[in-house]
Amino acid sequence: MRPFEYARAGDPADAVARFRPGAMYLGGGTNLVDLMRLGVAEPEFLVDVSRLPLDRIEPDGDGLRVGAAVRNSDLGAHPLVRERYPMLARAVLAGASGQIRNMATVGGNLLQRTRCPYFQDVSKPCNKREPGSGCPAIGGDHSNLAILGHSPACVATHPSDMAVALAALDARVHVTGPGGDRVIPMPGLHRLPGDEAGRDTVLAPGELVTAVHLPAPPAGASRYRKVRERASFAFALVSIAAALDVAGDGTVRDCRIALGAVAHMPWRCERAERALRGAPASEESFTRAAEAELEQARPLPRNAHKVPLARNLIVRTLLELAP
Repeated sequence: MRPFEYARAGDPADAVARFRPGAMYLGGGTNLVDLMRLGVAEPEFLVDVSRLPLDRIEPDGDGLRVGAAVRNSDLGAHPLVRERYPMLARAVLAGASGQIRNMATVGGNLLQRTRCPYFQDVSKPCNKREPGSGCPAIGGDHSNLAILGHSPACVATHPSDMAVALAALDARVHVTGPGGDRVIPMPGLHRLPGDEAGRDTVLAPGELVTAVHLPAPPAGASRYRKVRERASFAFALVSIAAALDVAGDGTVRDCRIALGAVAHMPWRCERAERALRGAPASEESFTRAAEAELEQARPLPRNAHKVPLARNLIVRTLLELAP
């Protein structure tokens, strides 16, 4: 690990003022410190934002405002989150062990980097680490990488469980930076790789996540489900956050569907949602909607299994949510 300077910010404005080229913000450190140990991240200056006064969960209109420094364990256990946003509570609890949740912050969770093995191995080329060096995952080990939205530059996936639920909930991310404050919708914070694989988000240099706003909960029932290789804490093969509102005549009034571990960002299933609104809440409708969404999939030779896995996960979850 290379030497670096360190400073603890007193408030968000102080954090932004301290930011400079070569700097990075440090929250819980559960991802950044690992990357520093691996040599993937080599910041010259760490601005510690873990103790900023951004650690509250408060009612905000019909929704909730969650500070960026809230620990994941506190978010998943909060009574209002468990009662009003159960899919979010389940996503947080599925995301990591209790020890990691006790350290990880909401802001850091959103901004964590991919777990692609080539990104984490500095002996290998990687366009995300070194633009123009190539993406060996395309011809190598990509069995758990992207089937949607990838490009010749990168086939990595975003690892956050929480971000998938936030994308389904239409959350809004509040940030501050050298250019002032702004609000970014979810989905919308993260970006697909295109030909700039190194840019995970739309944040500008020095911008700091300060809060996440949750709007009023969606009508109907909701659920988060994560398919993984083992029952203990592991990254998803495919995950889903879904909400389904069915009218008295058995037709779908509204639905929200987001997938995780299939793309460079949480994948909102807009095609499937459009296909379902006004359709019968039946297995046939759910299957057609899932297939309409996954027509966009471009699996690689060793991850084609993710397509039927995602389809079956969508159908099964919606069937469980239907009355």
